[in-house]
Amino acid sequence: MISVKKFIPGIAWFFLVLILICLPGDDLPKTEDWMSAIYFDKWVHIGLFAGLGFLFMMPICKSSTLSKKEKWQIVIKIAIAASVWGITTEFIQKFFIVGRAFDLWDWAADSMGVLWALIFCKKFFLK
Repeated sequence: MISVKKFIPGIAWFFLVLILICLPGDDLPKTEDWMSAIYFDKWVHIGLFAGLGFLFMMPICKSSTLSKKEKWQIVIKIAIAASVWGITTEFIQKFFIVGRAFDLWDWAADSMGVLWALIFCKKFFLK
């Protein structure tokens, strides 16, 4: 059994993401033209969700009680759940947060971040 304590960083990161997506649009910093040109906001989404996926996947990958197959199955489920959380945040922004909107490309960036975490964990921890 994996201790819940090992998931505390992931849980904390989850709430950080929740707080950030609940910021009203007027509270967000205005981006410069060059930041828009490099799609800075998408890189932020990728980073946030790569961190989220990684922090929940690591305790599974480092478990000594699970087989490689079990680890992989759980890590895939974490990746799916994190991607679903990404689309959920977009709906939260659309319906509940003033000055924010649904952006399918943000969800794509969220999912890309989760995919990066999955690939990283597969390559370095689930060989």
